[in-house]
Amino acid sequence: MIRLLTQDDKAHCLTFLKQQAAENLFIIGDIEAFGFETDFQRLWGEFDETGKLNAVLLKYYESYIPFGKEPFAAEAFANIMINDDSFKRMSGLKSVCEEVATYLPAYKQKRQMYYAKCTRVEYSEADIPVKLEKATPDDAEALQTFLDQIPEFADSLPTNVETKRQHLQTGFARAIYVKDQGKIVSSASTTAENSASAMIVGVATLKTHKQKGFASACVARLCSDLIAEGKEPCLFYDNPAAGAIYKRIGFSDIGLWMMYAY
Repeated sequence: MIRLLTQDDKAHCLTFLKQQAAENLFIIGDIEAFGFETDFQRLWGEFDETGKLNAVLLKYYESYIPFGKEPFAAEAFANIMINDDSFKRMSGLKSVCEEVATYLPAYKQKRQMYYAKCTRVEYSEADIPVKLEKATPDDAEALQTFLDQIPEFADSLPTNVETKRQHLQTGFARAIYVKDQGKIVSSASTTAENSASAMIVGVATLKTHKQKGFASACVARLCSDLIAEGKEPCLFYDNPAAGAIYKRIGFSDIGLWMMYAY
């Protein structure tokens, strides 16, 4: 049986999703932030004959994220999406999305990324004798100035100082950075933090300070802090070279993440 979930389902739904907290980071975060009954967000659940939750489908504006334990009602989820005139995107674990995509119209664009999480930090900060600092809301402008100097982030991190300051204030995000001569030269941040997991983003170092291990040290500190709080750090990466660096810190692959545009 598939039905719309309500606030009464929150505890049951989060217990199910937190069995794989990193994999369900976005769904958990959106439930905690916006609940079940808003103009832009809806959730459906598939239940077995005993009332046990087996799969969840999140609608957030024009995007959908399905998650289920095989076998799940992939065709029924696809029909919900097809019957939504606003439907434009689907993302999620490859194994889940491919099941649903079988029943959807042809996609316009598809992107695949590696998805990894860290449960234990294998990296010692003693290997990099550099001062790591935790960002406060007052660092928002300096962080944004730093990120604006990273060519790879020209299109992928559309944010501004006020948004960054707000995220640091609310705990939606945090950042660790390294300074040289009073300016940030390396940093790593989180985004979409929730009670069980956090996505690591914005890992970068200025060209003049590369190959010194600064970014790895920032990521390692973030992971240590998150794990100490009972949260699972996770991240996306595009190429094996980046993956090798993250794996030295303690990350391990948990699957592939797909993004479809329709």
